[in-house]
Amino acid sequence: VEVAKAIGRFEPVTVCVSNAQYDNARCQLPEDVRVVEMSTDDSWIRDCGPTFVTNGTEVRGVDWSFNAWGGLVDGLYFPWDKDDHVARKVCDIERKGRYRLDDFILEGGSIHVDGEGTLIVTEECLLSGGRNSRLTKEEIEDVLKEYLNLEKIIWIPYGIYNDETNGHVDDVACFARPGEVVCIWTENPYHPFYEAAHKAYRALETMTDARGRRLKVHKLCCPKRPVRIGENFQLQVSGTSK
Repeated sequence: VEVAKAIGRFEPVTVCVSNAQYDNARCQLPEDVRVVEMSTDDSWIRDCGPTFVTNGTEVRGVDWSFNAWGGLVDGLYFPWDKDDHVARKVCDIERKGRYRLDDFILEGGSIHVDGEGTLIVTEECLLSGGRNSRLTKEEIEDVLKEYLNLEKIIWIPYGIYNDETNGHVDDVACFARPGEVVCIWTENPYHPFYEAAHKAYRALETMTDARGRRLKVHKLCCPKRPVRIGENFQLQVSGTSK
């Protein structure tokens, strides 16, 4: 509720909820927050929702195919058909045109653009066996360039260690602004993110963007201790703590 209120100070907010939680959400959220019933299999709309593109006057959504981060090869759950419908539903609700790709798997967290023709991705994710294994690296680039109006794609080797998305770029690097990138960093050779951080940094500092600018790379230090799911956390199951 507090997050929705904070965002609502600056832009309209829509919250998508299950049928079971509709009354609860509508009761707790402010009246100026739009509540929409939407069936889902999971809850990560950044990955299964549309990628919006614009020509400066009109906005449309790109509706990539979604298969729960790897499908039957190494995905997280099955089925995922409700999540694969989310992008279309969002475009319908917002009355935006839509480009649907029935034969190309992609998640929103696996890409990051500068808005000026440059994209950052990881090889670990986009070349993984559970996504578009029938396509070559060059063919994947062609699809991304066509639908996101790109001129250059920068490939980073890996995402972070033990990430359930198979190496999404949003855990490693992102554009702070055109020409400048923030990259995770650690000096500790025993840190689980050490290899990914150093390989990403080395790759980025030698790169230029679509406009020929040498990238300025800012280091964002990782926590000294890895954050582990489960520490100081109790899960209530059937009335008992685990």
